[in-house]
Amino acid sequence: MTTRGPRSFDRDAALDIAMTLFWRHGYEATSVAALTKAMGINPPSMYAAFGDKRRLFSEAVRRYAETHGSYGAKALEQTTSYDVVETMLHLAAAEYAGPGHPPGCLVVDGATNTAEASDDVKQELRAFREGIKQAIAARIAADVEAGLLPPDIDAPALAMFYAAVVQGMSTQARDGATPDELRRMADVALTAWPGGPGEARDVRENVRSAAVSSRA
Repeated sequence: MTTRGPRSFDRDAALDIAMTLFWRHGYEATSVAALTKAMGINPPSMYAAFGDKRRLFSEAVRRYAETHGSYGAKALEQTTSYDVVETMLHLAAAEYAGPGHPPGCLVVDGATNTAEASDDVKQELRAFREGIKQAIAARIAADVEAGLLPPDIDAPALAMFYAAVVQGMSTQARDGATPDELRRMADVALTAWPGGPGEARDVRENVRSAAVSSRA
């Protein structure tokens, strides 16, 4: 009698499948049975490769942050705090309602309807959101310090406002909003920027010109 060895499978592909399930249904509503069926593996193989469902979720969230959810990190590479926010909103608009994956954001909606027993899931996702919000607040504060924004700007409140816009865009995407509709929503939100988008773009050009001159 031949003893069958452990079933081999593509771990990265299985992780992407798990990420998509958590993204579409949330942590609580995604069962181990649904995960193993979609990944094409049995529960022992899943536990051996990823640990339990909770650890698989954490790894799926990290994969999301590195792929579909990387718009925040990309935005933070921009020159001014306005550019950071503008880029974040426009990339989120394209991603949240883009084709080929569930609508909305896993980090925003992944813990919806999560039971009290899984409160650590909420805390994990909240930490991701808080990290981006605090990074934006720091960029706004730096621009205030540099004289690029008025001195009376409340950096944490402004960052919180745009974080709330991003979360609302995720909800709207799940309700069927298109990328164009989300981008228009983003552009309306940008009119709330201190001095307006026009002044913010002038500041950006001044900063870029100064950088070019300093290298000359």
